Amino acid sequence: MEIENDRPVGPSGSEPVGEHVRIYRRGKIWHANYQAAGKQWRVSLKTSNKKVAQRKALRIDTELSTGQWKRAIETKTVEHAVAAYTDYLRAEDRSPKTLAKYVKVFATATELAKKRGVKDLSGIDLTFIDAYRRMRTDAGAQAKNRYTECVIIRQLITFSLSRDLVEIDPLRGLKLTKPKPTKQPCWTREEVLNILAASPPMERSAFILLAETGMRFGELQWLTWDDIDLKQKTLNISAKENWKPKTGDERSVPLSEAAFVVLTALPRSARWVVTMPPTDRLPKLGQQWTERRLLTNLKAVLKGIGFIGKLHTFRHSFISHALLCNIPAAVVRKWVGHVDQRTIDLYTHVHDVASRVAMDRLSKIYTNVRPKQEREDERENGSAQK
Repeated sequence: MEIENDRPVGPSGSEPVGEHVRIYRRGKIWHANYQAAGKQWRVSLKTSNKKVAQRKALRIDTELSTGQWKRAIETKTVEHAVAAYTDYLRAEDRSPKTLAKYVKVFATATELAKKRGVKDLSGIDLTFIDAYRRMRTDAGAQAKNRYTECVIIRQLITFSLSRDLVEIDPLRGLKLTKPKPTKQPCWTREEVLNILAASPPMERSAFILLAETGMRFGELQWLTWDDIDLKQKTLNISAKENWKPKTGDERSVPLSEAAFVVLTALPRSARWVVTMPPTDRLPKLGQQWTERRLLTNLKAVLKGIGFIGKLHTFRHSFISHALLCNIPAAVVRKWVGHVDQRTIDLYTHVHDVASRVAMDRLSKIYTNVRPKQEREDERENGSAQK
């Protein structure tokens, strides 16, 4: 590069701004040319307005003069950032289910970016998020899913900032309001017993283990006989190849009497503790349950007895019953894995029957502490009526 009086000589038609920078036009857009860190830099000022270009160039000149200059970051494409973040998530050993969810969100966001003509990450801004939310609303996505997906996009931008894939946060000022949790069904103990009684044998074994331990479906699906200790009456939730518990919470769960009886009776003909019954399409014995198939079978049972719920309702009900039986929350957390206090509060359902019993007990206490004269008058009035 040629140097003239300690000033860089830029492209033909350029003009100086300050002591170190020259600006020139390429097409309609103004660019800056300067030397820093032993290299020549030619960067777009991203404006067709000369006065704006001069102000930006003067800012660069001031940074160079005061030693505050930093290398300009080249904003990467959405596809580049998505690929980099996905690689990072895999390196972090995120579960296949989590990765699949992220990949689906990124595919939707990338497709929207193409439709909107977004060329790089700077276009993933607040107006983009508004468009994304509107699109997902029109597609029928629930508020919770829309919120979660926007959080994932926010995480993509945060990651990109940390890796110098974008210089300025295009989502600065983004405020996402977490939707209030929807009321979830919670079965009484009697309802759980009715569901189990109405279930076919192979499904019943799976349902009993869910109902008696508070396990998540994935934990039941990946439960092997190596995880079962009938002598100690415990089962262990532990990571397997290609699977690990949600939030990585490996734990030991004591067996209730009902769970112990089921595990004692089940055949050990396969690696998995509970397996699907064979069908014409899947005739092989000993296969893991799929969530869709077990849920479909549960829905059929619930429909037959007039209940509503899902597989997770077994966990929901287990936690609720345990808390209503005054089991300390710390013990419940140890049994069921990671559950924060807000979730514990959400799980605590007071059923109508329990509520009625509690009110009756309170009424008896009130009756016993009423003034003596009031109770004697009541007895006298009762005797007179007789």
